[in-house]
Amino acid sequence: MESVLPVLQWLEGSALAVTITESDWVFPAIETVHVLALALVIGTVCVVDLRLLGWASPKWPYRQLVRETLPWTWAAFGFSVATGSLMFITQAVEYYQNTAFRIKMLLIMLAGINMVAFELITAREAAKWDHGMPVPPAAKLAATLSLMFWVSIVFFGRRIGFTMIPE
Repeated sequence: MESVLPVLQWLEGSALAVTITESDWVFPAIETVHVLALALVIGTVCVVDLRLLGWASPKWPYRQLVRETLPWTWAAFGFSVATGSLMFITQAVEYYQNTAFRIKMLLIMLAGINMVAFELITAREAAKWDHGMPVPPAAKLAATLSLMFWVSIVFFGRRIGFTMIPE
C-alpha cells in the first residue's frame, strides 16, 4: 500500500477527479453510463453463454451469434472500463482498500482468463460444432464459469456502494 499510496492520492487530487467529486450531477451521470454499459456487457455475454449451454437460440450458429454480439460486448466493456476508472479516481485510496472492489477486479480478471482460454482452446474448433453438433463439455464449462463470474461481478460491484465510506 505504501508504494501506491502517492499515486492514488495524486489521482484523487487531479483536476478531473476534483471536478467529478465537486459536481452534483457528473458522478451520477458517469455511474449511470457505467451501469448501462455493464448491463450490455452482461446481456451479450449471457446470450452467448446460454447458447453454448443449449438453453437459448440453439438453432443459431455459434460463430454467427458471436460475430453479431462481440462488437457490442467490447464497446460496452470499453465504456464500463472508462466510466469505472472515472469513478475510481474520485476516491482511489478508499476503492483500493475496499475488499469488494478488489474481489470485483479479481473476478473481472478471471472472467478475462476464462474467455481467453475458451477462445484459444475450445472456440478454435467451433466450425465442427457450430451447426447442430453437440457443444463440447469444455465450452459448456467455460459458459458456466463465465455466467458465475459475471453474476459475482455484479454482486461485488453493487456491494462496493454499501461498503464505501462516504466523503
